[in-house]
Amino acid sequence: MEKKLENKIAVITGGADGIGKATAIRFASEGSTVVIWDMNVEKGESTTTDINKSGGKAIFMKVNTAVYTEVEAATKKVVELYGRVDILINNAGITRDATIKKMTPDLWQQVIDVNLTGVFNCAKCAAEVMVENGWGRIINASSVVALYGNFGQTNYVAAKTGLIGITKTLAKELGRKGITVNAVAPGFIATEMVKKMPPEVLKSMEEKVPLKRLGLPEEISAAYTFLASDEAAYINGAVLSVDGGITV
Repeated sequence: MEKKLENKIAVITGGADGIGKATAIRFASEGSTVVIWDMNVEKGESTTTDINKSGGKAIFMKVNTAVYTEVEAATKKVVELYGRVDILINNAGITRDATIKKMTPDLWQQVIDVNLTGVFNCAKCAAEVMVENGWGRIINASSVVALYGNFGQTNYVAAKTGLIGITKTLAKELGRKGITVNAVAPGFIATEMVKKMPPEVLKSMEEKVPLKRLGLPEEISAAYTFLASDEAAYINGAVLSVDGGITV
């Protein structure tokens, strides 16, 4: 069976856990060499070990994507090891929820630094390499909240909405260079963190979704895989909602 990402070099930020981990596993199974950038060393190394034991190829690098110099150095290291970066999945993100009354400038800045500036840092460094090679895929993790807002998440919504703007702008700038740039907007996804919420909260979340269930991390990784593959070669500047219809 033909693998969709055969011999591709894929950098996945936030790949140690949750949706990022599911994506790393999926990409490796589709033939790509996976490079996980994350701050969680224990989970990052565990994920790479699991992938390598199962016959895939993966390495872990501790990288704070909010710090440009770290991203720049990590990108150079990937190029030294593999000669190129083919795919960048900007999946890393954090939440620091609070209403505007309680949100401090620090809570605002932490989320903007990781969820927005971090994407700029990674996209800039990866794009420079991709342009040289004349091919690339950049996929940004937005969110359904970017499309309709969410109570207590001014910082997160601002960042995720900003990612849509970044996606559309880079699609125009980089398309002529053989690089597509798209975004995925996940809905309520059953990550380990979400599943620890009280049952009544989970039930309420499910009821808001037309499909009456939460999404799976693997369903988001499937969207990433499609957009990174040759099958999506003519998709550029799109925002793909994977949310069970919650934004309908």
